[in-house]
This record gives sequence, structure tokens and C-alpha cells, in this order.
Amino acid sequence: MSPRRNRQRGGADPRQAPEPRELSPDRYGLERTESWQGEDWAVRMVGGTSAAKRYRCPGCDQEIPPGVPHVVAWPQYGGGVEDRRHWHKACWNAKDRRSARLQRSRNAPRY
Repeated sequence: MSPRRNRQRGGADPRQAPEPRELSPDRYGLERTESWQGEDWAVRMVGGTSAAKRYRCPGCDQEIPPGVPHVVAWPQYGGGVEDRRHWHKACWNAKDRRSARLQRSRNAPRY
């Protein structure tokens, strides 16, 4: 039986510091800009550990429970804290494929 090797064979010198990675805009907490309906939107991913409240997704009108990763989007220019909307990631990605959702009263006809 041969002895176990504790060091890597070849490769980079372990005494040299690794090169810093470029930060990806898809990582949690980093903001990116997307264009939608002729307007620029600031979009930020929220991780599950950072999501502490319940939100209502405007795409599917379902609740986003605490602890679920999701997307926060708001208009880039002229949008404040009150304009932020919390979306499921799948709903945000499908926003261009969805039709306008009409809200009807309980006894309203469907036609």
C-alpha cells in the first residue's frame, strides 16, 4: 500500500494568491439593469436567508413565503422604495409571455 499524498501534483504554485474572481450579476445582492416595456428596471436577486417577509408576486398573484429566493425589481429612474416589486424568478423571466391579468369581482361575468 502506498502512502497518501497530501499535496497536489503539478498545477499552480500554492504559495501564490489566487486571482480575484469577477463578480457575476446573477449572484445574490448584486443589481443589474433590464429593459422591459420601454423602461429600464433595476433587478436584484434576494437569497432565501435574506427573505424574511411575505410578498405578493405581481406576475402570478401568489404569495412568496419567507425564506424563498426571489427577484426584486423597480423602475431604474424615478422609482423609489414604494415602487419595488417582489417577483418569483420564473414569473420575472416569463413576464413578456404573460397577458394582462384582469381582476374581476366575484359575480362578474367572464366574457
